[in-house]
Amino acid sequence: MNSRAQQLAAFDRLLTIMDELRAQCPWDKKQTMESLRHLTIEETYELGEAILEGDLEEVKKELGDLLLHIVFYAKIGSETNDFDMADVATDISEKLIRRHPHIYSDTTVTGEDEVKANWEKIKLSEGKKSVLEGVPQSLPALVKANRIQEKVAGVGFDWERPEQVLEKVKEEIGELESELGRREADKIESELGDVLFSLVNYSRFLGINPENALERTNKKFINRFKYLEARAMDAGKSLAEMSLAEMDEFWEAAKSLEHP
Repeated sequence: MNSRAQQLAAFDRLLTIMDELRAQCPWDKKQTMESLRHLTIEETYELGEAILEGDLEEVKKELGDLLLHIVFYAKIGSETNDFDMADVATDISEKLIRRHPHIYSDTTVTGEDEVKANWEKIKLSEGKKSVLEGVPQSLPALVKANRIQEKVAGVGFDWERPEQVLEKVKEEIGELESELGRREADKIESELGDVLFSLVNYSRFLGINPENALERTNKKFINRFKYLEARAMDAGKSLAEMSLAEMDEFWEAAKSLEHP
């Protein structure tokens, strides 16, 4: 792999290119933080997809795209004398040192859970009024639920055992079933939300990221359905003309290809 000197040289080259693009390229010159925001979100999702696919070459490319965005924001910040790339790097370095006293000070920890608990305590000592302040309101609901549960668990508000969480899932499903009989949409939605929230919590206890788990299922469903469509086309049929039994036969065939 590249030496530290080579890594620094490559980063310096990127900073120089960003300076040149900002000065000379019509598109780059007119960009603002607001105009880049949605593009950054897209790049983040593309990185996430590459990670799930296990495509390390694509991961490398997507990391480059994200790094470009970070450099771009820092360049814009420097033009108004608010901050530059050095400020960004310094701030995160100082934060990491401050929040890892078991590495950079004399604090002793016994494992990951204590590290997380210390992290949240230190954040509160920095002026945060709530451990939930660090959860962005704009996060997708599934991701937000997971982050909320991680945050509160960091200060001890958590179940003790996975079995307790599974029981909570079953309890919430029971409450949902009760509301289904009353047919009040608002209450059904509320109970369904509780079921989903408890499932996210259970996934955390299993050590599984619920966003990743759901996305894997999305991809699995897409692949199976495309196989179904292809087989139907080979048979000269449209899906609308097929019975559920016929479609299920192709669906099971698609599943068998995944698990020989």
